[in-house]
Order: sequence, then C-alpha cells, then structure tokens
Amino acid sequence: MFFRVPFLVQLLFKRRIWRGEDSNSVYLTFDDGPDIETTPWVLDLLKRENIKATFFCIGQNIEKHPSLFKEILNNGHRIGNHTYKHEKGTKTRKTAYLDSIGKTETLHSSNLFRPPYGRINIFQVDNLLSMGKKIIMWTWNAQDYKKSLKHSQIIDKARTIRGRDILLFHNSKKSEHNMKNSLPEVIKIVKQKELLFKLLD
Repeated sequence: MFFRVPFLVQLLFKRRIWRGEDSNSVYLTFDDGPDIETTPWVLDLLKRENIKATFFCIGQNIEKHPSLFKEILNNGHRIGNHTYKHEKGTKTRKTAYLDSIGKTETLHSSNLFRPPYGRINIFQVDNLLSMGKKIIMWTWNAQDYKKSLKHSQIIDKARTIRGRDILLFHNSKKSEHNMKNSLPEVIKIVKQKELLFKLLD
C-alpha cells in the first residue's frame, strides 16, 4: 500500500473522491472509530490544535460507544459512513454490503462514505452514487496500523503532504502506537507548510 496514492490510480477510479477542492488546505480523516483507547486522545489533541476532522465510523462501534460518538459530534467534527462491520466490498455481495451501509445510516445519516480497505466494486459504486453518496478515498495514508513501520518513515512521508490532500489515520488499538507517535508531528509539518485543516463536505 502506497503512502501517496499514484495519480494514475486516481484517474482510473475518478468517480471516487481522492482530493479536496481547496489548494490551501488538507483534509484530516480517521477510520474505524469510535475507539475507547484512541478516540478520546485524538479529540483532545484536535481541540488543543483547533482542528476539525472527518471521522469515518463503523456502525458496530457507534453502538458500543454512543457517548464517545456523541462527543465527536459535539466537538464539531464531521461523520462519514464506514459500513457496519468493516466489510470489504470486493468480497461482499452487493445487497449485503448496501444493507451494512444502510444499517449504519440509521445510526447517523451522512452523505460521505469510505469503503473499508478502499475496496469496492463498480456495482456498489453505482448504487452509492445513485443514493447521493460521495465515495471518499484518500491521497496520503499514514499506514499507522503497520507494526513494522518506523516513526521516522511516517514523518519522512509526511513531508510530501501538499494542498488538497486527504490524510488517512485510524482510530483502533492496532494503530494506537504509530498514530499517537506520529499525528502531532504530522500536524506540525502541515502547519509549517502554512496549509489549513478543513472538513470534507
């Protein structure tokens, strides 16, 4: 998996959104929460840094941690749908996949959707677009879930961040160590580049 998604990939799958519209901004996103171990820490950091982000939440986790989910909303962050059980679209029947998205939609309605693992087939894309959903991908992936990844590798790649990039981090136990070690420094690098943090819409 690339830190930066190659431009050719973005061209091949152009019905998905890979970049934001504002060339002076980046778009910070978090997948898989709410998570009791990582989400409170992230919310505290974002509040201190005066940053709003988009959280792509799993339906099951919303049900497990309703007060934490409410805290994300109360802090002014945006919510996106990330399926109910983190299903991989390319290995899930279309009806089952859409049912999973619909079940999460009953917990919180959003026009933003991100496919787990970035895997989704053309039929699922067609259905989601017809429902008025925006399929949000990413330009830069922290890969914070990789245990073998060194802190220095994430920071080196963070220096390639530029305007319009959609940045991907994760709220999960698996990503906790790398995310907590790298996110504050990535935020610092973005601010040094005089880029703003903006919400997806």
